[in-house]
Amino acid sequence: MFTSIIGTQITLESFLICTAVSLVLGVGTALLGRVKNRATKSFSLTLALLPAVVEVVIMLVNGNIGAGLAVAGTFGLVRFRSTQGTAREIVLLFFAVALGLATGMGYVVLAALFFVIVAAALLLLTLTPFSDSDQKDRLLRIQIPESLDYDALFDDLFGRYTTAHELLAVKSTNLGTIYELQYDIRLKSAQIPKEFLDAIRCRNGNLNVVCGKFPEEKML
Repeated sequence: MFTSIIGTQITLESFLICTAVSLVLGVGTALLGRVKNRATKSFSLTLALLPAVVEVVIMLVNGNIGAGLAVAGTFGLVRFRSTQGTAREIVLLFFAVALGLATGMGYVVLAALFFVIVAAALLLLTLTPFSDSDQKDRLLRIQIPESLDYDALFDDLFGRYTTAHELLAVKSTNLGTIYELQYDIRLKSAQIPKEFLDAIRCRNGNLNVVCGKFPEEKML
């Protein structure tokens, strides 16, 4: 059942079967990448075609000394994305490469079974609260004039509306006339209290205040 369909030499039949399975599994991987996630067309096409590309590379070097270098270079494809990838996208890329490695060596049944197991696990973890972040965790950005000392400036407000807070970064903007403070806070409730933001605005001279969820990259 888990034996390779490729013998000592690659035949046209085995090549077509492996390529067809690679394309089907690649399309399935691309569809998985769109479950509760915004994926670009370029990224979806990459996931769909990557198993077939890896499969051909592995077939061409199968039994050759260069096989190890080819595998290492194939895994290095994740470095050539034009935009920074999230943890989910990197996992999907490695998943597509693993499928291509399996089909390239002729283990099409093993590749299909592996796809079913990982797809089921991914759907289960994505559609359940397992992968959801705490709705009370927020990223707070506050601008203050340079004349204000930001040390303990908002501690009383944090004590009233949050259960934890941490100053992550301080950045000067507008030629040094404004400081932007970035906090990691945990609110007492999932909703952002309007009076909390109003109190900050009164204290920072009505400059910009932004409170929202952390980007996914923070979870890496």
